[in-house]
Amino acid sequence: MARRKIVAGNWKMNMTPSEAVKLVETLKPLVANDDVDVVFCVPAIDIIPVIEVAKGSNIQVGAENMYFEEKGAYTGEISPAMLTDVGVKYVVLGHSERREYFAETSETVNKKMLKAFEHGITPIMCCGESLEQREQGITMDWIRQQVKVGFLNVTAEQAKTAVIAYEPIWAIGTGKTATTEQAQEVCAGIRQCIAEIYDDATAAAIRIQYGGSVNAKTAPELFAQADIDGGLVGGASLKEEFGQIVNYK
Repeated sequence: MARRKIVAGNWKMNMTPSEAVKLVETLKPLVANDDVDVVFCVPAIDIIPVIEVAKGSNIQVGAENMYFEEKGAYTGEISPAMLTDVGVKYVVLGHSERREYFAETSETVNKKMLKAFEHGITPIMCCGESLEQREQGITMDWIRQQVKVGFLNVTAEQAKTAVIAYEPIWAIGTGKTATTEQAQEVCAGIRQCIAEIYDDATAAAIRIQYGGSVNAKTAPELFAQADIDGGLVGGASLKEEFGQIVNYK
């Protein structure tokens, strides 16, 4: 069975609530595509207005992060129940910016993965290497470790529903894009890693996105690759161009 493509926009720290509503109103008709899962992963303060304005469309709404506890004295954090209560379906976990600036580790990502599954939220777990790591030739060693730790104690049934986003850190917001061959090679390696942890059926079911300066020009070729099931889109998700990425063919 062919895997359904998933194109998710990661807004990062952009868009006030009023700007978010305007953007979604603009993008709604442009991202209409019943053959692709379309997800807007938005800042926490934008979630409720975006869910409201997206009603009746094919847009699903995701969070950019969440905490791994149910509730409690964790000032500034957002719990999974808070997300599900308003209709959030996806959450981005372990984005390279979270790892770099906010001390996220693969171990904390794993705790969040387990909690997301517990609450029926689909995690989009990010992994990727720096330019230095690629030049050292340790890309797959590094990514395999991120995947193996991230999926610790995740069941095969849960893993089948997960999304992994491969983002070469050196290609995020730099205008550099991994070649199609580089992107496919790593995504195939991630799928092989999932097969080793679980089995071939789980590896065949899990969806793997490419993220890293995805745009309307690069999307068709990237998404045509055997192991690339869509994209995690940064800057271009804030523009009308996102519609062209979603409707890549």
